[in-house]
Amino acid sequence: MSLIFVDSNVFLRLFTRDDEQQYERSYRLFSEAATGAVSLVTGPPVLFDLAWRLRTTYKMPREAILDVLRRIVATPGLELVDRALVEDAVALADATGQEFADAYVAASTRASGADAVATFNREHFEKLGATLHPL
Repeated sequence: MSLIFVDSNVFLRLFTRDDEQQYERSYRLFSEAATGAVSLVTGPPVLFDLAWRLRTTYKMPREAILDVLRRIVATPGLELVDRALVEDAVALADATGQEFADAYVAASTRASGADAVATFNREHFEKLGATLHPL
């Protein structure tokens, strides 16, 4: 069985349906994964890019973006690199009202056992409950 890494533009076509031909091809790929004909994998950089594009290009609200990310996590036949961190980051972003990328950093900080985050974006990370390194 083929293992295929999925880029953000494939997810964009699937969720925005702004290009019908590419939507159909994306839908077919995810349908094949759901039946076990292929296995899919993706990772955090793809999710960061997807969230950023949905927010900036498609003007999608944060809650809708988090819903898209939850749907990706639940996609049959799709594995996520760092699945536990992605799930934690989505939940953290949802609970705090912060962006997914910042929530992913905060979740990674906890998972790595780091004592603090070194950041100049202090306000957002305080809302995420992160311990801040005094820069």
